[in-house]
Amino acid sequence: MGCRKIGENKMAFSTATGYGNLPNGNFSPVIYSKQVQVAFRKASIVEAITNSDYFGEIANMGDSVKIIKEPEITVKAYARGTTITPQDLDDEEFSLTIDKANYFAFKVDDIEEAHSHVNFQQLATDRAAYRLADQFDQDALGYLAGFKQSALHSAPDTVNTTVNGAKSVSTAGTDELLSSMKIMADSFGGSSSNAIGIQARAGGATSATPGSGNCHPLQIVARMARLLDQQNVDTNNRWLVVDPVFCEVLKDEDSRLLNGDFGGSGLQNGLILNNVHGFKVYMSNNLPSVGTGPSTTGGTNASNYGAIVAGHSSAVATAEQINKTETYRDPDSFADIVRGMHLYGRKILRPEALSVARYCLV
Repeated sequence: MGCRKIGENKMAFSTATGYGNLPNGNFSPVIYSKQVQVAFRKASIVEAITNSDYFGEIANMGDSVKIIKEPEITVKAYARGTTITPQDLDDEEFSLTIDKANYFAFKVDDIEEAHSHVNFQQLATDRAAYRLADQFDQDALGYLAGFKQSALHSAPDTVNTTVNGAKSVSTAGTDELLSSMKIMADSFGGSSSNAIGIQARAGGATSATPGSGNCHPLQIVARMARLLDQQNVDTNNRWLVVDPVFCEVLKDEDSRLLNGDFGGSGLQNGLILNNVHGFKVYMSNNLPSVGTGPSTTGGTNASNYGAIVAGHSSAVATAEQINKTETYRDPDSFADIVRGMHLYGRKILRPEALSVARYCLV
């Protein structure tokens, strides 16, 4: 056995490997904020499907940023010899208020950090970003599907009855959506108050509808595409977000396209399919679930269902920033506390470019 020299100390906290999160180490709130922001954007589905082109500084709750909406162009008939009058292009700036805030705060014990063979700061960064993205997605996906959702689904999801600011379209409901873009069982021969019952098409089957208010999942996707087409929504940058239950039934569809696309390189921001009826398809656990949820069997149902949502990237605006991170010594122990705040806002700009369907299992 070797002898340890007097004064040799394996518990030298200030020089321990990976010990950069302490005030006397290399912790930088600016760098840490950027690390969390990068990891956040890799994890968030909402970041991938919404308009996040904005200018302005997000520093506090209540701040406003300007969202750039695509301009509307007027096309006129031309007659030879007439004077052409150019249109004054309106960039349609939209003011979005930052009215949501979430935070994280964790404590790193000195002894645990010194003995750990992993980089606690990096692990904590990734996990903090994931949890912030998860909550951001849950709130935003619920909002654009017309629902209020509690943190981590800790309370039942309810239909949204509070307008966020002013409606972008006067004919929209209190959930800021258009009734004509909502798909219920009456779209397939059932009741308008019931969710659609879905089931996979049996191998070789060609029937269009299996029963009153029931249908195959691809029929819902096709109907969503049709509704967007009828609203003249651009076919580029369309997306569809489904939950795991709908995704499972979709996988069972008798479709060479689906069978060929599934099982690829894995999820990236929840992306599972690049093109189904013109949609990029994402999967998320953060969509609304009412009552016993979409896995409830028995066909059309008014009380127990899930929701899926499709749209265009210009339909919803989001602005977010992880703008405050700081570290300080815990006064009651030998540990450091790291905390950060995530500020964001979201607003439906084009309800005609959003379609929502409620469903359960047959």
